Amino acid sequence: MGKGRRGKDEKAVKAAGLSPSAAAHCPLPTAHCPLPKIAVVSLSAAGARLAARLCEAAGGLGPCDVFLHVGVAEMPAARRFDRIADLSREIFSQYEGIVCIAPAGVVVRAIAPLVEHKTSDPAVVVVDVGGRWAISLLSGHEGGANDLAMRVANLLGAEPVISTTSEAGRDLVVGVGCRRGAPADHIVAAVRQALKAAGYDLAAVRLLASADLKADEGGLIEAARWLGLPLRLVASDEIRATVYAFAPSPLAQDKVDLPAVAEPAALLAGRRTRLLLPKQIFGDVTVAVARENCWSLASVPAGPSTARPAPSKPSPKAT
Repeated sequence: MGKGRRGKDEKAVKAAGLSPSAAAHCPLPTAHCPLPKIAVVSLSAAGARLAARLCEAAGGLGPCDVFLHVGVAEMPAARRFDRIADLSREIFSQYEGIVCIAPAGVVVRAIAPLVEHKTSDPAVVVVDVGGRWAISLLSGHEGGANDLAMRVANLLGAEPVISTTSEAGRDLVVGVGCRRGAPADHIVAAVRQALKAAGYDLAAVRLLASADLKADEGGLIEAARWLGLPLRLVASDEIRATVYAFAPSPLAQDKVDLPAVAEPAALLAGRRTRLLLPKQIFGDVTVAVARENCWSLASVPAGPSTARPAPSKPSPKAT
């Protein structure tokens, strides 16, 4: 990301009333989370198919330009390039984020001579051609690559790979299920109450998680923004097929054709997870908490919370 573009974004964030930490965790595009300009680069036909999914008009990354190798026949309207190193020099300072569907080593060698500083470099995310991994490679926290990797992962059903210590150093995943149209303040209050019941602080939470069918749930998206947490959306098919043990939810089965949402989302969104707090129902919101088995973090305190001040509390009936 060029310095001029970063400066404009910071002004937009300030004008929207967001703290930098909350703005860094816009889980999905909203009126308060302006869409960045994205370039999607691929060397292969398989990658071109993923690029098409990422840049589709409805529900994709938003405005993005696709660059394909000259040897790829798919997507004739996409711009072509011969050498990825030459392309990288051309686009590196022109985009807010770059998604490269290519081997990580190839991308590293292509961008290495161009890297300057985390406050000016674009967000760079690497995706394998199988659409299994979305790796935050460059400018993770400051430049938004962590957020971009999460968005890419949610769209492709991939696993987001984020190594930023302040974010990956946390080991709780909070699963959330809610009725359609549940307000953000209800969800925020429910998450805080569940964490209190589990004996943990928000600062220990790495992810908020739900099912992919909640991708357009405005209250959930807004709650993630208020809490300063990335929102991980777990594929419905993955929930149906999981071998994890969780309490079934007749309501979820009836309403959204899923055996449950909060518990399996919490378990599946993390790595080596176990259920720490079974589902708790707070009016129109259900919350469960899982913990990842990260033995190396056993004696490491959680980083500071990224949450904004809590919005107004829901009525007693809703909690």
